[in-house]
Amino acid sequence: MATASVTSPAGSRSIDEIRAEFPILERQVHGQPLAYLDNGATAQTPLHVIEEMDRYWTEHNANVHRGVHTLSEEATNLYEGARATIARHLGANRRDVIFTRNVTGALNLVAHAWGRANVGEGDRILLTEMEHHSNIVPWYLLAKEVGAELDWVPVDDEGRLDMAALEGALERGPKLIAVAHISNVLGTVNPIADIVRLAHDAGAIAVVDGAQAAPKLPLDLAALGADFYGFTGHKLYGPTGVGVLYGRSELLEAMPPYQGGGDMIRSVTFEKTTFNALPYKFEAGTPNIAGGIAFGAAIDYVTGLGLERIEAHEADLLRYATEALLEVPGLRIIGRAREKAGVLSFVLEGVHPHDIGTVLDREGIAIRTGHHCAQPVMDRYGLPATARASFGLYNTREEVDALVRAIHKVIGMFR
Repeated sequence: MATASVTSPAGSRSIDEIRAEFPILERQVHGQPLAYLDNGATAQTPLHVIEEMDRYWTEHNANVHRGVHTLSEEATNLYEGARATIARHLGANRRDVIFTRNVTGALNLVAHAWGRANVGEGDRILLTEMEHHSNIVPWYLLAKEVGAELDWVPVDDEGRLDMAALEGALERGPKLIAVAHISNVLGTVNPIADIVRLAHDAGAIAVVDGAQAAPKLPLDLAALGADFYGFTGHKLYGPTGVGVLYGRSELLEAMPPYQGGGDMIRSVTFEKTTFNALPYKFEAGTPNIAGGIAFGAAIDYVTGLGLERIEAHEADLLRYATEALLEVPGLRIIGRAREKAGVLSFVLEGVHPHDIGTVLDREGIAIRTGHHCAQPVMDRYGLPATARASFGLYNTREEVDALVRAIHKVIGMFR
């Protein structure tokens, strides 16, 4: 296949200049240049973000919110500055932005704190067939605990939500719908603003898993209208172990705390505990301070590049890769929705996805194989697993070419 030029997601900055900011991309794997195509699981981190985290450890390491000494005040300012950066990025009030461990932590927070207070026996919780386990299991546990029922919105053969079925399920009066903004398996970009509007018209709240969307799409939470929206640092070119939950103020104010401990309280006596104001009511104990600061730096990084340009760059890679993979004999792409992000799941006739991943690794190409923590959607398509290539802002058409060459090598080995 002929090598094509690639556009930079940062306008005048070349893709080579951007790639040079990610030290790990200089690695070789099994003697081959690394082609990292597993961004849907974890994206790589630019040097700027790594340096910000290191600077905290080497210059400002202290606990936040409690101390009056210089280091504590510096750490607090950096940590709360990161919260303010994330809030601006979302178009939200900083008091509505809660630091969590990851998006899994964010969804569990909502299921426990809002769910236990508002969902009871016989109530319905509406999910979709394309959800990640993180947006299924917390609701399953809640339903088992309180005697609620789970409803499911089906996915069609192309990987789109059945909107007619969704409207029918909403007519049954669920308390909430929990839905992914972008499917981590299919790449489908769901019409969140429409789904939220339909949910609100039916008297339900809308909880959105934004783990795959936040690194790829400009976010305007006012336009989306979601009641809760969670995403995570490590998929957004930041560190692991830190995420964010946005929630509407009136819902957060009414919710009981998720966990108890230091910093989430105003006062504690033997007789009574009173709780802190938002967002601290939901942030018990010492947080991941370095991670939060680095998360803010990662937001600054992608904002500086321009999320619209990143989205366009990944759309170009997706088109290029889709056309190339459709030419591979025996290869079937899973998820062909028209509105789709830079995720390509596929199966190869006669070859297990794990074998595909193993051979590609020997060629220096990192992809994901398995059920991708989304077994219901695998069951929908009658598959135990797929291979998945997922693109990031530093990937190139040349890496797509390498992926296709390696898949042809797989075919030669197993057929």
